[in-house]
Amino acid sequence: MQAAASRVQQAWDALDAVPDPEIPVVSIRELGILRDVREDHAGLEIVITPTYSGCPAMDQITDDIHAALAQRQLSARITTQLAPAWTTDWITLAARDKLRSYGIAPPHTLAPGSNSVIRFAPRLGAADAVACPLCGSANTTETSHFGSTACKALYKCLDCLEPFDYFKPY
Repeated sequence: MQAAASRVQQAWDALDAVPDPEIPVVSIRELGILRDVREDHAGLEIVITPTYSGCPAMDQITDDIHAALAQRQLSARITTQLAPAWTTDWITLAARDKLRSYGIAPPHTLAPGSNSVIRFAPRLGAADAVACPLCGSANTTETSHFGSTACKALYKCLDCLEPFDYFKPY
């Protein structure tokens, strides 16, 4: 049992450093894509959840997981788990800071106690204004609902006039 626990911990340690291929300043663990590492009679299993259905980065993430594990002489099967659906609430606080420093406005979180899975047309109120990650101004506007990837929207700061991505809350 100790050897299995050791392999699981080695896998977690190896996967801590696997960056998201679209946002390399955050890891797949920090984004909440990496859901679990476990071992059973069939060996190690890595459980991942895509940020949205059809995310094109999942094949790259799978390859990166295999490569990170291989560096530690580990192998695993990778399971893609779709339920529960990924939510931006799984993004760690450290990752939110890294996103902001990278120039991407981090997503707003759900209200405490909210268990809403589907949000059709979220409306941002004054308290939910998207702050510019460059100058901090809340005087921003959405210029396109889709940014550099489908999980981000394109915004523009009306004070510093710089465009930026906003990681849409899900």
